[in-house]
Order: sequence, then structure tokens, then C-alpha cells
Amino acid sequence: MELLNGKQSADKTKEELKHKTDTLRLKDLRSPHLAAILIGNNGASETYVASKIKSCAEIGFQSSLIRFDDTITEKELLEKIEELNQEPTVDGILVQLPLPKHIHEQQVINAISPEKDVDGFHPANIGKLVQGTPTFIPATPYGIIIMLQHYNIQTKGKHAVVIGRSNIVGRPVSILLSSNKPYGNATVTLCHSHTHNLKELSLQADILIAALGKPGFVTADMVKEGAVVIDVGITRIEDASAKKGFRIKGDVNFDEVAPKTSYITPVPGGVGLMTIAALLTNTMNAYLMRNNLNEDIFR
Repeated sequence: MELLNGKQSADKTKEELKHKTDTLRLKDLRSPHLAAILIGNNGASETYVASKIKSCAEIGFQSSLIRFDDTITEKELLEKIEELNQEPTVDGILVQLPLPKHIHEQQVINAISPEKDVDGFHPANIGKLVQGTPTFIPATPYGIIIMLQHYNIQTKGKHAVVIGRSNIVGRPVSILLSSNKPYGNATVTLCHSHTHNLKELSLQADILIAALGKPGFVTADMVKEGAVVIDVGITRIEDASAKKGFRIKGDVNFDEVAPKTSYITPVPGGVGLMTIAALLTNTMNAYLMRNNLNEDIFR
């Protein structure tokens, strides 16, 4: 069993992005700029956004954190998004989810310009993903693909089973793995709450991706020997004995599943770090596209 170290593969991605940013500066060009909108004071959201802003600083990106109280109206939020859409020095826009109940999430996603949608959630970008044309890939699925490539884990001809069908992770990662791309060409089974023979299917998986948000859901009797297991789950569990008062748990019962696997991601320290690395990669790509540049500028 080998751990899929998210920090190691994320650091490599960030190192490559820092080199590119340094090259842009040597050519007297500005660095990419990511604008993040944070509403309210949800603890998990605060942590995620802080990590994104910190990572921008580490690789030389510009970043803007725009904060609103959770009493902001949907109209005010949409107006701010449109302002960022029109701002020529902003390359990527993300609105940290979840949103207050009075704000329609899809309305907000639709309002972000597809050219600045570095989270990859806009319907136009999801449509391109399905077509297999260049687009912004949702950050968590993209991070999973980058990690698989970093560890040279082959997907061609493999049976990948995805547990969870969210638009943020399950559906897009199933599309990526089944696509005719170097990181694809797998046979994919997408499972969900209405899948009756889930255990039977998961036992067939060469690559098992758990993305359903239920701590410890995947147990050893659901995993075949030598499988690659990717745990996307990240749930805060109250624990008075922990320094922060909680622990982070994944969707996989790590202690009992790990011995059966060839590769497995830890939680924390796995997919979460790759999500940020993928988001930054999307931001660099948005910058290049908006400025009519390509990878040749880095040679």
C-alpha cells in the first residue's frame, strides 16, 4: 500500500505554476489574479478560502478576498459578480459554497463569466467537458486526475467505480475517466443512493472514488485487493479530545481499507490539497486565454 500524498503532488503543481509566474514577471507581464467571494463566517469555508489565498501568495498570483455578511441580498451578490466579470485585471472568480439559503446557488454559478469560471461549474464549461473540448475542469475532479498522473496510475482499460453523483465531483470525474484522453479510457460505473448492488459493484473497482459525504461509509468488505482508492470525503466530526474540538473524516474507513489497497488517499492530506492546486491551474489557464497567450511564452 502506498499513500497518495496530496501535499507532494500539490507542491509539484504549485512549483510549476510559480515558475510560470516568475517567467511572466521577467517578461514584464502581470501575474494571474484570482478573486474570491466569501459570505458569512462558516468555519469550513473560512479555512478553505484562507488556504486558497495563501497558495496564491506562495506562487506569486494576485488575489482578492471579498467578504460579505450572510445578510447580503442575491441582487447585491450578482451585482458584485458582474463587476468582477467586467474587471480586466481579474482572471478567475470563485464564490465559496455553500451559500445562505436565501441565495440561489445556480443563479450565482450562472452569473460568473464562463471565461473566469475557474471552479468549472458554469453550464457552458460543463457542456464543453461533456463534449471533450478544452474548458475549465471542476477543481476537485481535476485535482484527482493530476494526482493520478503524478503517481503514474494508469486508467486505460480499468474499471472505475464512483460513489456519489454530485455536479461538483461525482458526475464530472466520471466523465473525465471515461473520456478518450490520456487520463481517461476507463470503464466507469456511477453509483448513488438508489444503487441496490453497491457492494457488488464496488468490489469490481480497479479504481474506487468515494465522494458522497458520509464518514467511514466505504469499508474493507467493499474493496477488492489491490484497488486504488480515492477518498474525496471531508466531514468535520466533533471530538472534545481534539485540539480544535473536531476531527476531519473521509468517506473511507481508512484503517481497515488501507491494507487491501495498492494506493489510497489519506484524509486530510489527500484530495483537498489537490483541489486548490487544480483551481490555481485553472486560474493560470484563464489568464493565458484572456490575454491571447499560450504555453510557448514559458519556453
